[in-house]
Parts: sequence; structure tokens; C-alpha cells
Amino acid sequence: MRRLRLAGFLASVLGALLPLAGCKQQNRYVAPPPAAVSVATPLKQNVTLYLETTGNTISLDQVNLVARVSGFLTAINYKDGAYVKKGTNLFVIEQPPYEAKLQEALGQLAAAKAELVQAEAEFIRQSQLAAQNFASQSKLDVARAKRDSDRAIVQEDEANLAIANINLSYTRVNAPFDGVVTQHLQAVGALVGQNAPTKLASIVSLDPLYVEFNLAEQDVLRIRAAMRAKGLTLAKLGAVPIDIGLANETGYPHHGVLDYVSPEVNPSTGTLLVRARFDNPNHTLLPGFFVRVRAPEGTLDNALLIPDTAWGTDQQGTYVLVLGPGDRVEQRRVVLGQQQGSLRIVTSGLQPTDKVVVSGTERAIPGQVVAATTTTITALTDPTH
Repeated sequence: MRRLRLAGFLASVLGALLPLAGCKQQNRYVAPPPAAVSVATPLKQNVTLYLETTGNTISLDQVNLVARVSGFLTAINYKDGAYVKKGTNLFVIEQPPYEAKLQEALGQLAAAKAELVQAEAEFIRQSQLAAQNFASQSKLDVARAKRDSDRAIVQEDEANLAIANINLSYTRVNAPFDGVVTQHLQAVGALVGQNAPTKLASIVSLDPLYVEFNLAEQDVLRIRAAMRAKGLTLAKLGAVPIDIGLANETGYPHHGVLDYVSPEVNPSTGTLLVRARFDNPNHTLLPGFFVRVRAPEGTLDNALLIPDTAWGTDQQGTYVLVLGPGDRVEQRRVVLGQQQGSLRIVTSGLQPTDKVVVSGTERAIPGQVVAATTTTITALTDPTH
């Protein structure tokens, strides 16, 4: 009996499981949805083409401050590295010897003028007596010679007085222009200017500052052609903008103007020296900086531009991804031009109506269909900078 009851129980359990086995579903592959990307037609805009090179900042006003008279240095009236205005007194060389020389020259001049007054009076007296035949011609000649000699002595003493004044002024070394004064090279009490002019320090002008760079002959020809197209001549160099950026800066944040172009090409290098002027009121730029230079060399009308992130490279060159029929991704070979802010000029390989993948390029695979959202490329607000 127990075996019969156990067999009946198993039969009932299996009967209950059979309907559940018939409900099991088959595993099927479900394709992922198309990749989401953003597409845009190339931006069409007139742009300025630039020539990019490197240069160095320089100061045109940079001189050595020297002691032009001998004596002991008695005062240093500035702090090393200070910015000073034109005429600021920087050094003082002992003045008493030169003040004494000045007084001596004044005394000699006064004595010479007194002698001249007497000599002129004597000449007038002898002239009157000679006119009345009361004095000989020889006495008149002596009186005339004495007057002329005393006049020459007065002129000589006036020159000595001027030299004494100049030498006294040299005891005060002043700033010849606005600028930064370097560290002093002589201490108070040092004997300076004894046998030759002694260098005391240097002064460097920082505003304005200049940038010098060299351009190849072909670059110069292109720039000159662009200037002629705008009606500019070498006399109007100040109308040509020049932009620079420091090594730790992005882009070209400093703006100046062309200041000088060498009249001849260096035959050994085939380059032309060019200089630009930059206002530098905050002294951001210092002489000797290495800078990146950008100069306009012409314009390009209706240029096609795409975001700089929309293109890629492989072993065959540069490409962009565009939408073909049915929103299927195609790879298009292109030739790129200059950078314009965050955009890049496409010189060939792209049509104005092409839909370029500008976002989600990592998900866009050539030959596959994508879910595209149309967007627009923001125009350059200031193409020249």
C-alpha cells in the first residue's frame, strides 16, 4: 500500500510540472538602438588668415647709468628693481669739489668782466683823444687790443663756468626715461669715474615694449600683397594688427601693431626682420620673453569651418564623419586649413550641405545607422582674434 501511495504522489507532482515546462520562452538577440549623435552643416564665414611664428620681446630704451665724473659715491636714492619716472635722481657723487670749481669759475668770470669794463672805457677815451689829435694811433691800437683781449677772456671764463655747471650736474645721475632700474653695481663710498666712466646700474623701459621676429621671403610677399589689397603702404604700418601669446597662455591675448619692417632681406637666411609695438602699462611683458606671434596675411571669403573636435586622423590621413542616405555614417577625407578659435577651416573634401557629425563621434561607426540630432555651429564673433 505504501508503494502505491508514493507512486500516486509522484504522478501528481509531475503532472503539475508539465504545464510549467511548456511555458518556457526561447532566448532571442535584440539589436541595440542606433547611436545618438549631433550633426551640423559646416559654418560658412569670411575669415582672416594668419601667419604664425615665434619671436622675442625687447626694450628699445635700455641704457647703462654711468658715473661721468670722478668722486666717491655718496647716495643711492632708489630700491633695486624699482620703477622710476624720467628725471628721478638715482645716484649722487660727492659734490663739494665740483661746487668749489663752480664758485672758482664764477669768480674768474666776474674778474674778467671787471677788466673788460675798464678796457672798454680806456678804448673809448683813447678813441676820443685820437679824434682830437691828443693821442697817438699806437695808444689807440693798444687800447683796442686790450679791450678785444678782455672780451676773449670773458668768453673763455663763461665757457669754463658752463663746464663747471655741467660737471656739477654730472654728480647727480638721473633717470633718462621712465623705466625699471636694475640692481646697483657700486656701493656708497666707492670711488667711481676715476679713469673711465663707471657703470652704476641699467634702466630698462617697459612701456611700450616691442617684439622682434623674422619672416621668410615668401611670407613677406604674401603679407605685402595683403597690405596692397587693403590699400596700406609701409607708411601705414600701424594699421596692421599683430597678436602675441606667452608660453603659458592660450591663444593670442596681447594685441599690438606693426612698427618696423627691415628694408632688406638677409641674404644668408632669406628672412626679413619685423618689429611690432605693444602697450604694456601693467608690465605684463618683460624683455627677453619667448612669444608666439600671429600676423594677418590675407582673408578667405565663404570659408567652411567645423569644430576642432569633429575631425580625426588615421594612417590614411585626416577625415570627418558625415551622414549619408538613411542616416548611415560615411567617412570623408578632408584637407584642413588654419585654426580659427575653436573651429578649423576645411579647404577641400567637404560640401556646404554635408551633415557633419560634431558630437558623439566616438559612437558613430562608418557604415552604421545613427540617431542624428541637428544642431548649428556658432559663428565666430571676432574672427580676427
